[in-house]
Amino acid sequence: MIQLAQIIFILSVLVILHEFGHYITAKWFKVRVEKFYLFMDAGFSLFKKKIGETEWGIGWLPLGGYVKLSGMIDESMDTEQMKEEPQPWEFRAKPAWQRLIIMLGGIIVNILLAWLIYTTMYTTVGKKYIATEVLQENGLAFGEVGEKAGFQNGDKIVSVDGKFQENFNRMVMDILFSDEVVVNRNGTEVKLNLTDEQIGEILEKEGRNFIGPRAYGAVVDSVVSNDEAKKAGLQVGDSIVAINNNKIVFSEDLSKELKKAEGDSILLTVFRNNQKVDLPAKLNEERKLGFVFKRGIKEDFIIENKMGLFEAIPAAVKESWALLVYNVKSFKLILRPATGAYKQVKSPVGIARALPDTWNWEYIWNFTALFSIALAFMNLLPIPGLDGGHALFTVVEMITGKTMSDKTAGYVQTAGMIILLTLMALTFGKDIYELIADKFFQ
Repeated sequence: MIQLAQIIFILSVLVILHEFGHYITAKWFKVRVEKFYLFMDAGFSLFKKKIGETEWGIGWLPLGGYVKLSGMIDESMDTEQMKEEPQPWEFRAKPAWQRLIIMLGGIIVNILLAWLIYTTMYTTVGKKYIATEVLQENGLAFGEVGEKAGFQNGDKIVSVDGKFQENFNRMVMDILFSDEVVVNRNGTEVKLNLTDEQIGEILEKEGRNFIGPRAYGAVVDSVVSNDEAKKAGLQVGDSIVAINNNKIVFSEDLSKELKKAEGDSILLTVFRNNQKVDLPAKLNEERKLGFVFKRGIKEDFIIENKMGLFEAIPAAVKESWALLVYNVKSFKLILRPATGAYKQVKSPVGIARALPDTWNWEYIWNFTALFSIALAFMNLLPIPGLDGGHALFTVVEMITGKTMSDKTAGYVQTAGMIILLTLMALTFGKDIYELIADKFFQ
């Protein structure tokens, strides 16, 4: 329920402010706003009240929201008003440059919102990020997919496409978007070029977890009930220091020793309560023990940079721009089918499931800023039905001096809505299926 409450809160903030961007610019240019809705009111609304010329309401379907402007073919697909002569208060009666500003109003507000949130965060709790240089001091550890792609445990990232990324989380994304990664391997620089297929395997199987800090030892975080680790007496907090008397120095040594073991019987040596304990154990069918070791990010890795207002403002602008660039790169990755990145696109259902199950205002506002930039980028796409599609046709009109006919505009808007609704149905269907599968089939 907390995850659901969080996504509804975030969507409400973003939708209301995005639509307010359209509303306020429309009012500036004296365009009549017939409706202002949070969420879609397909068939009926949860609440509505007419104040002046505008009906304010809340729809039942949490798929964004809308403002309905007089004299414009939009999501409502109301074409009847277009049969009459244009009136001074209608959208279609305004100059192209005013219509363009109205169309871009929501996107502008989304960007300003992210800027405001980041400025506030940087001046209160500070800019926080995981320091790549500190985290990879002992080298990095990679999952099986990362090793298959050419990385080796102990590698240190020197550059990604010629640049060193100080923010570790960003560096992970940079690698997935990269043309070339340079690593320091035992004092020698090695160049790696990931293929689309390798990127796809990373996204599908390990995601961001394909890379992490190279931790000393293997400390048990949890033990699977009824599996071999539990039967052997392994406990949470145990530090595994040897397998078959072979020393475990780094956490990745654990899987190597398990693969080397002959047969299914092994001897675990753990450090428990300042004493060494030997635990005879067996491997399961997957040649694993059935436990998870800690791979978390230590507080030592996190940088907290609290700023004054005049430092925070340009830093927030830079951060907002960086996120917009990452959205562009993500979209380009989605358009490369071999990466399978399109499978990672999530609906609000999938996004809600990824949110934490505790209410954390710092996390929520950071996520809202991130999502706000993503919403701005999505609406910039030149797809009929989105703000970017309307803006594109308006720009073409400004260049050519020719206006699209109402009939053609209706066809284009219909095609755009079919595309958008199809994509929504696919992403919602995927996420709902995964939700049901996780709840009832595992």
